[in-house]
Parts: sequence; C-alpha cells; structure tokens
Amino acid sequence: MPAACESVLEDIEDIVSAEDLKPHDRQFVRKNVFPKVRKRNSQKNVQTDDEPPSDSIIPGVQKIWIRTWGCSHNNSDGEYMAGQLAAYGYKITDNSAEADLWLLNSCTVKNPAEDHFRNAIKKAQEGKKKVVLAGCVPQAQPRQEYLKGLSIIGVQQIDRVVEVVEETIKGHSVRLLGQKKDNGKRLGGARLDLPKIRKNPLIEIISINTGCLNACTYCKTKHARGDLASYPIEELVDRAKQSFQEGVCEIWLTSEDTGAYGRDIGTDLPTLLWKLVEVIPEGAMLRLGMTNPPYILEHLEEMAKILNHPRVYAFLHIPVQSASDSVLMDMKREYCVADFKQVVDFLKEKVPGITIATDIICGFPGETDEDFQETMKLVELYRFPSLFINQFYPRPGTPAAKMPQVPAAVKKQRTKDLSQLFHSYNPYDHKVGERQRVLVTEESFDSNYYVAHNPFYEQVLVPKEPLLMGKMVEVSIYEAGKHFMKGQPVSDARVHTASITRPLAKGEVSGLTEEFRRAPQNGTNWKAQHSAEIPVKTRLSSWMALQLPWQQGGGLKILSVSLALLAVLVMFYYGGMKTEL
Repeated sequence: MPAACESVLEDIEDIVSAEDLKPHDRQFVRKNVFPKVRKRNSQKNVQTDDEPPSDSIIPGVQKIWIRTWGCSHNNSDGEYMAGQLAAYGYKITDNSAEADLWLLNSCTVKNPAEDHFRNAIKKAQEGKKKVVLAGCVPQAQPRQEYLKGLSIIGVQQIDRVVEVVEETIKGHSVRLLGQKKDNGKRLGGARLDLPKIRKNPLIEIISINTGCLNACTYCKTKHARGDLASYPIEELVDRAKQSFQEGVCEIWLTSEDTGAYGRDIGTDLPTLLWKLVEVIPEGAMLRLGMTNPPYILEHLEEMAKILNHPRVYAFLHIPVQSASDSVLMDMKREYCVADFKQVVDFLKEKVPGITIATDIICGFPGETDEDFQETMKLVELYRFPSLFINQFYPRPGTPAAKMPQVPAAVKKQRTKDLSQLFHSYNPYDHKVGERQRVLVTEESFDSNYYVAHNPFYEQVLVPKEPLLMGKMVEVSIYEAGKHFMKGQPVSDARVHTASITRPLAKGEVSGLTEEFRRAPQNGTNWKAQHSAEIPVKTRLSSWMALQLPWQQGGGLKILSVSLALLAVLVMFYYGGMKTEL
C-alpha cells in the first residue's frame, strides 16, 4: 500500500483498502516477527541539520514582519492578513531583523515597485528568513524565475494566510492562487468580517469590489485582479457598522474602479453610497476611491448629491492619463477627453469646492509632442490640487510593452516638464484666513504635526495635541503650502469626538468575536483538511492544517470524518471476528 503522505486522501475509504491486513491477519503475522539487534549510533545525540525537523516546530509562536506596497486595496489586504495571523497567535513585528518570516505584499503597477519587491525577497533569503509572497506580482506572474520555490498566497486567498505561513515555517512551499466562486460565479474575494489589524485604528479601508471592466493596454493589475467582482451591499454596510463600533471615524472605499461597482450583481455605486451614509455616525466621514470616467458619467446627478452630503468628503479621484484622444484610444481607456471634462465641469458646478485628483502617464508609446502639449493644457486649465505624474514603464505581458516605445530621454523630459507645471501654482493660498472644520486622524511623516482633512479632503496640519486625535475641530488657516495648509484650533470652537466608542489600540486585532477568542484554546475546532491546492509532498501532517473559525465548515467536516472513520474501523473489526468464528 502506498504511504499516506504520497498523495492527498480523496475519500475516507482510502484510509483502509482491500490490500490492508484484517485484525485476525495481524495476529498471525506477529508469530513470524523476530527482533533484530540494532547497532548503537555513537553520535545519536548530534544534530546534523541546523534547523529542527518540521514536526518539532510549534506554529503560531513565531514573529512575522509584513511589508505592503501599492494601493489602498493592497493595504487593506495586508491589514486582513496581519489580523488573522495575530488572532492565531503569531506576533506581528515592526522589526524585520527579529522576524522569523517575512510576508511581502507586492504591487505590480510600475517597474520600481516590483524592483523593491524583488530586492526584499533577496534580502530575506540572504538573512535566512522564511518568506511568503502576496499581492499582484506573484498572482499575475507566479512562474517568474525569482519566485521559484517560494510560498505564494493569491489576492483572493488571503483568508488562508495562516495555513500558508504555517506550512512555510515547516519548510514547505505552498501556492494558493485560485479564485473564490459561488455556484460558478466569481466573488469579490475573502470575507469582509475577517480579523484585521488596522494600520491606523481610526481609518477603515473597505474594498467594495475587485477587478474592473476595462482592458487597458498598459495595465498589469488586470492580470492579477481580473474582471469585476463586487461585494453585496449588505456585507459592505455590515462591515462599516462593525468598524464604527470599534472606534473608526473615517472610512475609505477602495477598488480598482469604484465607479464600476455593482454592474455584475445588478446594482450600482450610488445605491451603495446612500445605504452607507445612513450608518455613518455624526462627525465621522467617508472617502470615495478612484473611479474611471466612463462609469461615473451615468450617475453624475446622484454622485453630486452624495458628494454634497455632510458626512462624505467632496473629493473624487478620476484618472485621465492623457489629454490626447489618440493616446487614450491606444490605451483602450474607453472614453475621450470631452467625457473627462464633462465629469469635472459638472461636479465643480454642482459640488462647490470639490477636490478633483487625477493621474497622468508621460511618454506612453506613440505619444507625440502635440499629444503631450494637450495634456499640459489640460493641467493648466484645471490646476488640479492633487496630480499623480507617472513616467511610462512597459510592464511585461501587456500590449503596450510590445508597442514602439518613446525614447527614455523624451519620457524623462516630459515628466520633468509636467512636474514643473504642477509645482508652478499653489492651490491653497486663497484659503489663508478661513475657518474650517477638520477631522484629525493621522500623524505627519515628520511627526511634528497631526494631519486632519477638511470637507474637501484637503490636508490640514494641526498642533500635535493628543486631545485632538480622532476629533472634529474648527481651525483657523494661517499658512498654505503646495500640498497642505496649517491650522490653529480656534478658542471658541466645539471639539466633537467623531468615534462612537473608544478606538482599538494600535496593533490590536479588529473583529475578534467570542468565537475567535475561544478558538486558540479549542484545538479540535481548528483542524481540517487542506485543499488539494497545496502541493506539499512530505508527510501526512503536510496536508492537514489549522482551519480558522472564519473559514467555512471546519468543525462539521471533522465530526463527519471522525464518525465515518470510526464506522469503517468497527466494520472491519467485527468482520474479522466473524471470519475467525
């Protein structure tokens, strides 16, 4: 009979086959067994390997360092993975040197981001750290040479991060890259009620959908996140409610394209937003993430009403990428410059003071000097207060990488010219002297100020007074810079606490219900079979893993398997006795 560890058991009947000995056969065989003297090993106490065998490793006690690159969607995934690992018992550390394992959560948008990811892998290997890879890079191209032999967890499999980490610590290589489906329909991803550790306890990042409906020729993220898959409205509202109950006072809605939300499940973005604003407490705020022009065009009237709501920031990120229709056509952006202008002009008229942020790619293949000048004119026209300028990088496997490229020197010069134009104007100078209501949620990078945002999501630096954190306060603007204003709280202003309850401490795990809190003490409820997706090749324990309470059906599977095994053993036992009789 083949060893059990050579293949994954498909059925309980595989445990006992027709070739196995019956109980009475075992009694007969014992008579023919003779003891054999084994030579004593003089070095039996010498450990030949530097590392202990995987059987002696206790999972759930190691230190893990998590590094995330990229968008807010990726950051949300990183928070969920940290929460699950901490809930299981692993220690999440900010010190990479003391960590036993590095979890590297990657971004595939631009070459530099992937270069940082690759360098981090090399550094981990040089430091003899265990490594688990996550994010869009390994999901899009898992067969890259520098990823060989390393464990990978896909963007839709983050609810199984504990399993992957455990097996990696044991020395196994594990890869989970599948899609989550329900009756054949692709889902938005892992459950939204998983434990998480928020990077900022006051801010909850909620991914409302994954993937998109476009096929932009330069985009590598599409290869990783795939087509549009939206979460149901009720699940998103429940997640928002839970966040507010944990002291959150600001919610960010994120996805690859928030404007496309709901098209796959028969709803739309305005419907979701109206449901969400119903549950936002007084003083708390909601920020909407990036949306492409084609999908927001259909909902301009409703979006204007929502962006005027007192608990929604009058802010929208709408990437234009280029002001040349020919370039947009080569990009397959599915809109023209006139569409973008229509969106911006309408919102500026209906939502006074709204902040419009946008993205521009410099040096896309085929972009002429005339094309680029059209982009310069657009920036001069609107003077965007927030502008993300990106020099084009051809991403492997994308159609744009195969197009005739603009010379590197030209791309660099265009990027420099656009940057100079952007820095030639100051969008906030006229606001000096204003009194503004701001919500304080963060600390500045230099740690000298607290960071707040006014109703238009413009950054306002305020004094670093602990009593202001998490508060809605009125300030007087006394200074303006390129990317910020500075405000001083006015003496007669009322300070309003935005959170409805005490926020979680930094590093505290969110979403730990009593079910989760009891789980580490109740080992039997945490055991279940690994999916056959994990191709581990050593011992039987390698396909057995801890299944967490937030993973479906673990306890019932164990009970049914145990009862079936007992029934089989009893059947063979009594069958053997009848034969002897």
